[in-house]
Amino acid sequence: MSDEKEMENLKAELESFRREKEKIRKIMESIGGSRQKSEDKFLNIFFIIIIFLLFAADILRHLFHLNIPYPSLFSIELGVLLVSVKIIWMIHRQTKVEHFQFWILNSIEFRVNEISKRLSRMEQIIKENPEQ
Repeated sequence: MSDEKEMENLKAELESFRREKEKIRKIMESIGGSRQKSEDKFLNIFFIIIIFLLFAADILRHLFHLNIPYPSLFSIELGVLLVSVKIIWMIHRQTKVEHFQFWILNSIEFRVNEISKRLSRMEQIIKENPEQ
């Protein structure tokens, strides 16, 4: 009978763990999950293609003396701008992740402090009533 009760408790704990895991997964997706991974991948490909096209156009201009309708330094300036935008984007994403990590660590610290207080109270009760 105690085995059945233990099994019930384990099942309840497992279900609680699964719910908490799903809750954390949803939070993780909101700050940088699978949807945003595909957006990042698209953005990276877009930047790479634009920079490659600018580079190829400048190479063709110089090798074949083509008359391309924009100034020769424009591609460098646009490339630097795109790389700068990408760096700013990466810093923004990293800031969101660091904020989330801080929030998690703060929650853990709060719980550890709470457990420490409870443990201190329990020790005090045991010291006051050693016969129980």
